Amino acid sequence: MLAMQHYNSSGLASPNLLPNQTWGVEGVPAMAWRANITTERPMPPPSNPTAAGLSMTLGILSNIVALVILAKAFARLRRRSKATFLLFASSLVATDFAGHVIPGALVLRLYSAGTATGPLARAATDAPCQFLGGSMVFFGLCPLFLGCAMAAERCLGVTQPLLHASLVTTARTKMALALIWLLALCVAFLPFFRLGAYTYQYPWTWCFIRVLGETQETDVAFVMLFSGLGLASLTVALVCNTISGVTLVLARLRKKCKTCYRRSAKSHDIEMVAQLVGIMITSCICWSPLLIFGLMSVTRSYSGSIGSDQDTYRRLMVMGVRLASWNQILDPWVYILLRQAVLRKIYRITKSRASFKNSTFRHWDISSFQNSEKINTVNRI
Repeated sequence: MLAMQHYNSSGLASPNLLPNQTWGVEGVPAMAWRANITTERPMPPPSNPTAAGLSMTLGILSNIVALVILAKAFARLRRRSKATFLLFASSLVATDFAGHVIPGALVLRLYSAGTATGPLARAATDAPCQFLGGSMVFFGLCPLFLGCAMAAERCLGVTQPLLHASLVTTARTKMALALIWLLALCVAFLPFFRLGAYTYQYPWTWCFIRVLGETQETDVAFVMLFSGLGLASLTVALVCNTISGVTLVLARLRKKCKTCYRRSAKSHDIEMVAQLVGIMITSCICWSPLLIFGLMSVTRSYSGSIGSDQDTYRRLMVMGVRLASWNQILDPWVYILLRQAVLRKIYRITKSRASFKNSTFRHWDISSFQNSEKINTVNRI
């Protein structure tokens, strides 16, 4: 998905074209066809094609490194309580990897083939657009669903450890993962059953749900379903992570006061909750704009009140998809950087540097004091 963000978006197509219109001569009035030919201009080439390749490479390497680390940790902790979390995290990184490569490669292929020349260059409902739009919906919902499931699993493990041990197993976790992927796939397939539609989006190099133009009731329903599921997942993850964090803080306070030892917070629980909070913050920052902008665009377009603001909402959608594409790069780094081993190394490095500075200052104070004493002795003599 990140590859689409590097295309130049300096100018918008001037005519207000219908997104569900077939771009052919048949069925189009002659005057309208001639007007489109004269006013529609091909989109300029990408401002920096090298940046798109570098972003794709960065995302691929980040997800591969995270997958290797997670695979080693899962093999080492297969029989412990953290194994379920690692299985969820591995599935999340693998989904991000696929969601980064598949849509991004398709966007680069469409552009490199010379087809990114505006909406007149292709049909609005062709097979590549349908596949790209469905991929973006599927790979957009999966990380949000997985983050929600991970937060709920950790909340149960922190607040009710005995119930978690009896209910959560590896087999049930795999079944939950299959259901999550199946649910996201069913939502992505809804336009094929006439609920909503996928169309090319400005600057005509990527496809998504139809939110502008001649929107219908089904388009509004599909956007509300997509955005509602995404925002609901973020809300549930926020609530669960808040409960887990408060429980761990209270457990630490009880442990310090020596009044209760039954729920002592373990280090791996703190590590997992910290990673979940990082994933939740990343998802909120990256996905909330696209979900909200989609709702705003489709409601105003359907009500007919968008008027001359259509170009503004096109730019907002482009900005939203750019932010959403960064989620697949930042997710693996959240796990890589918020591991217990990395945090310990950072703590030790900062602690050693602080102690070194203190020892240097003390040595400087002692040596300066000794030198001043020598100078005073010489002056007396």
